[in-house]
Amino acid sequence: MPLENKINLSIVIPVFNEENFLNKLFNDLLKYFNNKETEVVIVDDGSTDKSTEIIKSLTKNSEINFQLKTLRLDINSGKGKALQIGIKNSSGEYILLQDADLELDTKDSHEMYQMIKNNEEIKCIFGSRYLSGKLKRNNYFFNNLVGKINSLIFNIFFSQSLSDVHCGLKILHKSVIEKINLSVNDFGIEIDLASQIVRNNFFIYEFGVSYYFRTKAQGKKITWLDGIKSFYYLIKARFYDNSTSTNVSILYSSIYMSYVGSHFGMGQGNSLFIIFFFIFGSIIGIHFKVLSSSIIFFFIFVGSYFGKGNGTSLSVLVFFILGIIIARYIKKYFANSSFKNYF
Repeated sequence: MPLENKINLSIVIPVFNEENFLNKLFNDLLKYFNNKETEVVIVDDGSTDKSTEIIKSLTKNSEINFQLKTLRLDINSGKGKALQIGIKNSSGEYILLQDADLELDTKDSHEMYQMIKNNEEIKCIFGSRYLSGKLKRNNYFFNNLVGKINSLIFNIFFSQSLSDVHCGLKILHKSVIEKINLSVNDFGIEIDLASQIVRNNFFIYEFGVSYYFRTKAQGKKITWLDGIKSFYYLIKARFYDNSTSTNVSILYSSIYMSYVGSHFGMGQGNSLFIIFFFIFGSIIGIHFKVLSSSIIFFFIFVGSYFGKGNGTSLSVLVFFILGIIIARYIKKYFANSSFKNYF
Protein backbone atom coordinates (compact mmCIF):
# COMPACT_ATOMS: atom_id res chain seq x y z
CA MET A 1 0.00 0.00 0.00
CA PRO A 2 1.46 3.40 -0.98
CA LEU A 3 2.30 5.78 1.84
CA GLU A 4 -0.17 8.62 2.31
CA ASN A 5 1.20 12.09 1.65
CA LYS A 6 1.30 13.79 5.03
CA ILE A 7 2.60 17.15 3.84
CA ASN A 8 0.09 19.80 4.86
CA LEU A 9 2.10 22.93 3.97
CA SER A 10 4.55 23.65 1.17
CA ILE A 11 6.58 26.85 1.45
CA VAL A 12 7.87 28.00 -1.94
CA ILE A 13 10.81 30.41 -1.78
CA PRO A 14 12.38 31.89 -4.95
CA VAL A 15 16.00 32.94 -4.40
CA PHE A 16 18.21 35.16 -6.53
CA ASN A 17 21.40 36.55 -4.97
CA GLU A 18 20.18 36.61 -1.36
CA GLU A 19 23.39 35.61 0.42
CA ASN A 20 22.87 38.24 3.13
CA PHE A 21 19.44 36.97 4.16
CA LEU A 22 19.34 33.19 3.72
CA ASN A 23 20.73 32.22 7.12
CA LYS A 24 18.31 34.49 8.98
CA LEU A 25 15.42 33.27 6.82
CA PHE A 26 16.34 29.66 7.54
CA ASN A 27 16.46 30.33 11.29
CA ASP A 28 12.97 31.84 11.06
CA LEU A 29 11.72 28.77 9.22
CA LEU A 30 13.14 26.56 11.96
CA LYS A 31 11.41 28.73 14.56
CA TYR A 32 7.93 28.73 13.02
CA PHE A 33 7.66 25.76 10.64
CA ASN A 34 10.02 23.05 11.87
CA ASN A 35 7.65 20.06 11.74
CA LYS A 36 7.23 16.94 9.62
CA GLU A 37 3.98 18.17 8.04
CA THR A 38 5.83 21.00 6.27
CA GLU A 39 8.06 21.02 3.21
CA VAL A 40 10.24 23.94 2.13
CA VAL A 41 10.89 24.27 -1.62
CA ILE A 42 13.79 26.61 -2.38
CA VAL A 43 14.23 27.56 -6.04
CA ASP A 44 17.67 29.04 -6.70
CA ASP A 45 16.98 31.24 -9.73
CA GLY A 46 20.49 31.28 -11.21
CA SER A 47 22.18 33.07 -8.31
CA THR A 48 25.69 34.38 -9.01
CA ASP A 49 26.69 35.22 -5.43
CA LYS A 50 27.18 32.76 -2.55
CA SER A 51 23.48 31.88 -2.31
CA THR A 52 23.95 28.48 -3.95
CA GLU A 53 26.70 27.48 -1.51
CA ILE A 54 24.68 28.70 1.47
CA ILE A 55 21.62 26.70 0.34
CA LYS A 56 23.76 23.55 0.05
CA SER A 57 25.12 24.06 3.54
CA LEU A 58 21.62 24.56 4.96
CA THR A 59 20.54 21.14 3.71
CA LYS A 60 23.06 19.59 6.10
CA ASN A 61 21.52 21.21 9.19
CA SER A 62 20.75 18.46 11.71
CA GLU A 63 17.96 20.50 13.35
CA ILE A 64 15.68 20.24 10.31
CA ASN A 65 12.40 18.39 10.86
CA PHE A 66 10.60 19.70 7.76
CA GLN A 67 11.26 18.25 4.33
CA LEU A 68 13.65 20.41 2.33
CA LYS A 69 13.73 20.47 -1.48
CA THR A 70 16.26 22.57 -3.35
CA LEU A 71 16.01 23.28 -7.08
CA ARG A 72 18.56 25.12 -9.18
CA LEU A 73 18.00 27.06 -12.41
CA ASP A 74 21.23 27.58 -14.35
CA ILE A 75 20.03 30.88 -15.83
CA ASN A 76 18.16 33.62 -13.98
CA SER A 77 14.61 33.31 -15.34
CA GLY A 78 12.63 35.67 -13.12
CA LYS A 79 10.59 35.44 -9.94
CA GLY A 80 7.50 34.26 -11.80
CA LYS A 81 9.31 31.35 -13.42
CA ALA A 82 10.91 30.33 -10.12
CA LEU A 83 7.49 30.33 -8.41
CA GLN A 84 5.96 28.26 -11.21
CA ILE A 85 8.67 25.61 -10.85
CA GLY A 86 8.44 25.65 -7.07
CA ILE A 87 4.66 25.23 -7.14
CA LYS A 88 4.90 22.32 -9.59
CA ASN A 89 7.31 20.59 -7.22
CA SER A 90 5.11 21.11 -4.15
CA SER A 91 2.85 18.48 -2.62
CA GLY A 92 1.21 20.26 0.31
CA GLU A 93 -2.47 20.86 0.99
CA TYR A 94 -1.56 24.55 1.20
CA ILE A 95 1.07 26.48 -0.77
CA LEU A 96 2.74 29.43 0.96
CA LEU A 97 4.63 31.86 -1.29
CA GLN A 98 7.46 33.49 0.69
CA ASP A 99 10.11 35.93 -0.52
CA ALA A 100 13.68 35.34 0.64
CA ASP A 101 14.67 38.97 1.29
CA LEU A 102 13.06 39.31 4.77
CA GLU A 103 11.10 42.42 3.82
CA LEU A 104 8.11 40.40 5.03
CA ASP A 105 8.06 38.72 8.44
CA THR A 106 8.00 34.91 8.65
CA LYS A 107 5.96 35.25 11.81
CA ASP A 108 3.16 36.73 9.69
CA SER A 109 3.48 33.74 7.34
CA HIS A 110 2.85 31.44 10.30
CA GLU A 111 -0.18 33.44 11.40
CA MET A 112 -1.65 33.31 7.88
CA TYR A 113 -1.14 29.56 7.77
CA GLN A 114 -2.93 29.08 11.10
CA MET A 115 -5.86 31.13 9.84
CA ILE A 116 -6.36 29.26 6.58
CA LYS A 117 -5.76 25.85 8.17
CA ASN A 118 -8.43 26.42 10.79
CA ASN A 119 -11.10 27.77 8.45
CA GLU A 120 -12.22 25.50 5.61
CA GLU A 121 -14.12 28.34 3.90
CA ILE A 122 -10.91 30.30 3.29
CA LYS A 123 -8.98 29.12 0.23
CA CYS A 124 -6.75 32.11 -0.39
CA ILE A 125 -5.10 34.80 1.76
CA PHE A 126 -2.97 37.67 0.45
CA GLY A 127 -0.67 39.58 2.74
CA SER A 128 -1.11 43.35 2.72
CA ARG A 129 1.50 45.92 3.67
CA TYR A 130 -1.20 48.59 3.97
CA LEU A 131 -3.49 46.98 6.54
CA SER A 132 -3.32 46.69 10.35
CA GLY A 133 -1.11 48.44 12.85
CA LYS A 134 1.97 46.26 12.39
CA LEU A 135 5.44 47.69 11.98
CA LYS A 136 6.34 49.18 8.61
CA ARG A 137 9.42 50.84 7.20
CA ASN A 138 9.29 52.14 3.64
CA ASN A 139 11.16 55.07 2.14
CA TYR A 140 10.37 54.36 -1.51
CA PHE A 141 7.52 56.79 -2.15
CA PHE A 142 7.22 56.24 -5.91
CA ASN A 143 7.31 52.43 -5.65
CA ASN A 144 4.65 52.66 -2.97
CA LEU A 145 2.50 55.02 -5.08
CA VAL A 146 2.69 52.83 -8.20
CA GLY A 147 1.77 49.76 -6.12
CA LYS A 148 -1.33 51.47 -4.76
CA ILE A 149 -2.36 52.73 -8.21
CA ASN A 150 -1.97 49.22 -9.63
CA SER A 151 -4.12 47.80 -6.85
CA LEU A 152 -6.79 50.43 -7.58
CA ILE A 153 -6.78 49.62 -11.30
CA PHE A 154 -6.94 45.90 -10.53
CA ASN A 155 -9.96 46.49 -8.30
CA ILE A 156 -11.76 48.46 -11.01
CA PHE A 157 -11.00 45.88 -13.69
CA PHE A 158 -11.92 42.85 -11.59
CA SER A 159 -14.55 44.26 -9.19
CA GLN A 160 -12.37 43.57 -6.15
CA SER A 161 -11.36 45.53 -3.09
CA LEU A 162 -7.73 44.53 -2.51
CA SER A 163 -5.32 46.92 -0.84
CA ASP A 164 -2.04 45.33 -1.97
CA VAL A 165 -2.10 43.07 -5.04
CA HIS A 166 1.72 43.11 -5.26
CA CYS A 167 2.53 41.77 -1.79
CA GLY A 168 4.77 38.71 -2.19
CA LEU A 169 3.35 36.85 0.80
CA LYS A 170 0.39 34.65 -0.17
CA ILE A 171 -1.08 31.31 0.87
CA LEU A 172 -3.35 29.20 -1.33
CA HIS A 173 -5.24 25.95 -0.93
CA LYS A 174 -4.36 23.28 -3.50
CA SER A 175 -7.86 23.59 -5.00
CA VAL A 176 -6.88 27.11 -6.11
CA ILE A 177 -3.56 25.94 -7.54
CA GLU A 178 -5.31 23.25 -9.56
CA LYS A 179 -7.52 25.85 -11.29
CA ILE A 180 -4.84 28.29 -12.43
CA ASN A 181 -2.14 28.18 -15.08
CA LEU A 182 0.58 30.73 -14.39
CA SER A 183 2.60 31.98 -17.36
CA VAL A 184 4.31 35.28 -16.40
CA ASN A 185 8.01 34.88 -15.61
CA ASP A 186 8.87 38.19 -13.93
CA PHE A 187 7.37 40.32 -11.15
CA GLY A 188 4.10 40.51 -13.11
CA ILE A 189 3.38 37.08 -11.63
CA GLU A 190 1.48 38.80 -8.79
CA ILE A 191 -1.10 40.22 -11.23
CA ASP A 192 -1.24 36.98 -13.21
CA LEU A 193 -1.92 35.02 -10.02
CA ALA A 194 -4.52 37.41 -8.60
CA SER A 195 -6.45 37.75 -11.88
CA GLN A 196 -6.68 33.98 -12.36
CA ILE A 197 -7.85 33.46 -8.79
CA VAL A 198 -10.64 36.00 -9.31
CA ARG A 199 -11.61 34.53 -12.70
CA ASN A 200 -12.05 31.14 -11.04
CA ASN A 201 -14.42 32.68 -8.48
CA PHE A 202 -12.26 32.25 -5.39
CA PHE A 203 -12.58 34.93 -2.73
CA ILE A 204 -9.31 36.63 -1.75
CA TYR A 205 -8.92 37.40 1.94
CA GLU A 206 -6.31 39.90 3.12
CA PHE A 207 -4.12 39.88 6.21
CA GLY A 208 -2.10 42.86 7.40
CA VAL A 209 1.64 42.13 7.56
CA SER A 210 4.76 43.91 8.71
CA TYR A 211 7.03 45.39 6.07
CA TYR A 212 10.71 46.29 6.33
CA PHE A 213 11.94 47.65 3.00
CA ARG A 214 15.51 47.11 1.94
CA THR A 215 17.62 49.40 -0.23
CA LYS A 216 19.19 48.72 -3.60
CA ALA A 217 22.54 48.43 -1.82
CA GLN A 218 21.03 45.62 0.26
CA GLY A 219 19.94 43.82 -2.91
CA LYS A 220 16.44 45.14 -3.68
CA LYS A 221 15.69 44.16 -7.27
CA ILE A 222 12.23 45.46 -8.08
CA THR A 223 12.14 49.09 -9.26
CA TRP A 224 9.52 51.64 -10.19
CA LEU A 225 10.03 50.51 -13.81
CA ASP A 226 8.64 47.12 -12.83
CA GLY A 227 5.67 48.98 -11.40
CA ILE A 228 5.12 50.76 -14.71
CA LYS A 229 5.53 47.47 -16.58
CA SER A 230 2.81 45.99 -14.41
CA PHE A 231 0.33 48.35 -16.13
CA TYR A 232 0.86 46.22 -19.22
CA TYR A 233 0.10 43.06 -17.27
CA LEU A 234 -3.08 44.64 -15.88
CA ILE A 235 -4.28 45.44 -19.41
CA LYS A 236 -3.27 42.01 -20.67
CA ALA A 237 -4.91 40.15 -17.78
CA ARG A 238 -8.16 42.06 -18.13
CA PHE A 239 -8.58 42.69 -21.87
CA TYR A 240 -6.68 39.88 -23.62
CA ASP A 241 -6.67 36.81 -21.40
CA ASN A 242 -10.41 36.28 -21.83
CA SER A 243 -12.78 33.85 -23.46
CA THR A 244 -13.98 34.65 -27.00
CA SER A 245 -17.45 35.53 -25.70
CA THR A 246 -16.00 38.06 -23.26
CA ASN A 247 -13.83 39.69 -25.93
CA VAL A 248 -16.88 39.96 -28.21
CA SER A 249 -18.90 41.60 -25.43
CA ILE A 250 -16.04 44.04 -24.74
CA LEU A 251 -15.97 45.13 -28.38
CA TYR A 252 -19.76 45.31 -28.57
CA SER A 253 -20.19 47.43 -25.43
CA SER A 254 -17.27 49.70 -26.36
CA ILE A 255 -18.97 50.54 -29.65
CA TYR A 256 -22.38 51.36 -28.24
CA MET A 257 -20.89 53.30 -25.32
CA SER A 258 -19.07 55.43 -27.90
CA TYR A 259 -22.55 56.21 -29.18
CA VAL A 260 -23.49 57.32 -25.66
CA GLY A 261 -20.43 59.57 -25.53
CA SER A 262 -21.50 61.27 -28.75
CA HIS A 263 -24.41 62.85 -26.81
CA PHE A 264 -22.04 64.78 -24.52
CA GLY A 265 -19.93 67.87 -25.17
CA MET A 266 -19.17 69.73 -28.39
CA GLY A 267 -16.14 69.87 -30.72
CA GLN A 268 -12.98 68.44 -29.13
CA GLY A 269 -14.90 67.95 -25.90
CA ASN A 270 -17.27 65.61 -27.73
CA SER A 271 -14.29 63.55 -29.00
CA LEU A 272 -12.93 63.20 -25.47
CA PHE A 273 -16.33 62.01 -24.23
CA ILE A 274 -16.45 59.40 -27.02
CA ILE A 275 -12.98 58.11 -26.05
CA PHE A 276 -13.87 58.04 -22.35
CA PHE A 277 -17.14 56.19 -22.94
CA PHE A 278 -15.37 53.75 -25.29
CA ILE A 279 -12.99 52.81 -22.45
CA PHE A 280 -15.85 52.68 -19.97
CA GLY A 281 -17.73 50.45 -22.39
CA SER A 282 -14.85 47.98 -22.43
CA ILE A 283 -15.19 47.64 -18.65
CA ILE A 284 -18.94 47.07 -19.02
CA GLY A 285 -18.18 44.33 -21.55
CA ILE A 286 -16.08 42.53 -18.96
CA HIS A 287 -18.99 42.24 -16.55
CA PHE A 288 -21.93 41.85 -18.96
CA LYS A 289 -22.08 39.39 -21.86
CA VAL A 290 -23.81 40.36 -25.12
CA LEU A 291 -27.43 39.68 -24.09
CA SER A 292 -27.33 41.55 -20.78
CA SER A 293 -25.25 44.26 -22.42
CA SER A 294 -27.92 44.59 -25.13
CA ILE A 295 -30.42 45.44 -22.42
CA ILE A 296 -28.23 48.37 -21.39
CA PHE A 297 -27.91 49.48 -25.01
CA PHE A 298 -31.68 49.26 -25.49
CA PHE A 299 -32.34 51.58 -22.54
CA ILE A 300 -29.70 54.02 -23.78
CA PHE A 301 -31.27 54.04 -27.24
CA VAL A 302 -34.73 54.70 -25.79
CA GLY A 303 -33.32 57.47 -23.59
CA SER A 304 -31.81 59.21 -26.61
CA TYR A 305 -35.35 59.99 -27.86
CA PHE A 306 -36.27 62.01 -24.78
CA GLY A 307 -35.46 65.64 -24.17
CA LYS A 308 -33.69 68.19 -26.32
CA GLY A 309 -30.15 69.58 -26.19
CA ASN A 310 -28.65 69.05 -22.73
CA GLY A 311 -31.89 67.37 -21.76
CA THR A 312 -31.07 64.51 -24.13
CA SER A 313 -27.72 63.98 -22.40
CA LEU A 314 -29.44 63.78 -19.02
CA SER A 315 -32.07 61.41 -20.37
CA VAL A 316 -29.43 59.10 -21.87
CA LEU A 317 -27.56 59.06 -18.56
CA VAL A 318 -30.71 58.25 -16.55
CA PHE A 319 -31.74 55.44 -18.90
CA PHE A 320 -28.18 54.12 -18.89
CA ILE A 321 -28.22 53.79 -15.09
CA LEU A 322 -31.65 52.17 -15.27
CA GLY A 323 -30.34 49.73 -17.89
CA ILE A 324 -27.38 48.79 -15.68
CA ILE A 325 -29.71 48.04 -12.75
CA ILE A 326 -32.04 45.85 -14.81
CA ALA A 327 -29.14 44.09 -16.58
CA ARG A 328 -27.56 43.24 -13.22
CA TYR A 329 -30.86 41.82 -11.98
CA ILE A 330 -31.33 39.68 -15.10
CA LYS A 331 -27.71 38.52 -15.00
CA LYS A 332 -28.17 37.44 -11.39
CA TYR A 333 -31.40 35.65 -12.28
CA PHE A 334 -29.65 33.53 -14.92
CA ALA A 335 -26.44 33.06 -12.90
CA ASN A 336 -27.19 29.42 -12.05
CA SER A 337 -28.84 28.45 -15.33
CA SER A 338 -27.52 26.99 -18.59
CA PHE A 339 -27.81 30.51 -20.10
CA LYS A 340 -25.33 32.13 -17.70
CA ASN A 341 -22.60 32.39 -20.36
CA TYR A 342 -24.87 34.65 -22.42
CA PHE A 343 -25.65 37.09 -19.61
